[in-house]
Amino acid sequence: MRVLGVAPTVALVVGVALLANAAVDFMLRYTRGPSSYAALMGDAFGRAGAALLNVFVAFNAIGTLTVYLIIIGDVMSGTTSDGKVHDGVLTEWFGQQWWTGREAVLVAAAVLLLPLVLRKRVDSLKFTSAVSILLAVVFVFINLGIAVYALFTGTAKMPRMLPDFSRLSSPFELFTAVPIVVVAFTFHFNVHPIRTELSKTSDMKAAVRISLVLCAAIYAAVGFFGFLLFGDATMADVLANFDRSSGAGVPQALNDAARLSYALHLVLVFPLLHFSLRVNVDELLFPGRRPLATDTRRFVALTAVLMAVLYALAIAIPSIWTLFEYSGSTFAVCISLIFPGAIVLRDAHGIAKTKDKALAATMIALAVITSSIAIASNVMSSISGKVEGGHAAGR
Repeated sequence: MRVLGVAPTVALVVGVALLANAAVDFMLRYTRGPSSYAALMGDAFGRAGAALLNVFVAFNAIGTLTVYLIIIGDVMSGTTSDGKVHDGVLTEWFGQQWWTGREAVLVAAAVLLLPLVLRKRVDSLKFTSAVSILLAVVFVFINLGIAVYALFTGTAKMPRMLPDFSRLSSPFELFTAVPIVVVAFTFHFNVHPIRTELSKTSDMKAAVRISLVLCAAIYAAVGFFGFLLFGDATMADVLANFDRSSGAGVPQALNDAARLSYALHLVLVFPLLHFSLRVNVDELLFPGRRPLATDTRRFVALTAVLMAVLYALAIAIPSIWTLFEYSGSTFAVCISLIFPGAIVLRDAHGIAKTKDKALAATMIALAVITSSIAIASNVMSSISGKVEGGHAAGR
């Protein structure tokens, strides 16, 4: 919302949710029996299509899970933005200690996550997924309470309804918000595993629509309340704003409750996405081998390697914004919009109607155009930042 303003952001969230629903509808219509997204791509484009999907899902999941760990580290240990230090919950409570540092916190998080990421069936995560949704709703209501408190105490900011072009280096910078929202609605690789374990597979469409409505409402509400509290000072990781230096005049207990509820939400969401990451990496590296769930040695080894990679990336990469922008502009856009549209245009079973092909072509065109502009804008901003930094150093 800091980039687009309230009205365009809400419109973007609704638009991407509608496109995600259409994409899932295409995927379910072209599915023949028990399947997976990779099998669906393989049915349309052969082994190369399935392998490409596996690669894109793996990179997208690695990026998103790394972001989750970075956010958990920011919440618990703190972060720095524009030279300003934002303390984490642990550093506010106990000060700077070796065990409140990012490395130690992420090791503790990895240990806590192990019992969940070692689950071999996705239906064993249904309770943690339900609790994670509950925590997201709790987070929204805490934000609502904080926003109401700020309104009554006069510390709330007036949210902008439209973009402020004077703050943008280029009008094309508006497109950088699109990949962020696309990443938030990229769940397509979980559709088939969940559908397979439903007692009635026909319930999948309704489950997807309910989830999309709930997620869209949560995303819009969190963005609006954060913008109401912090205005243009809202950070890419808005949770970092909820420290003692927030300036919102809100009791710190509420700030800490907001941060901790969302951090725990991410901990409980993490295993489901990790499940998809592990399955796709296994399909890519070990095609034709027996199911991963029946090979304990391969299952544990792959889980350990992936967790180590995610930990290393979370330590090495300081900002979630960069990951979201590039992952969303490439892998997420392909998974959520381009590949489902391509399946319809390929029409391997001859069931696509004219309106289906028109919608699929529109999805692909929108995805390619917006992603290309976003990537170009990000690259130009990076180059401009380096040039300015070099000039400053020369002076």
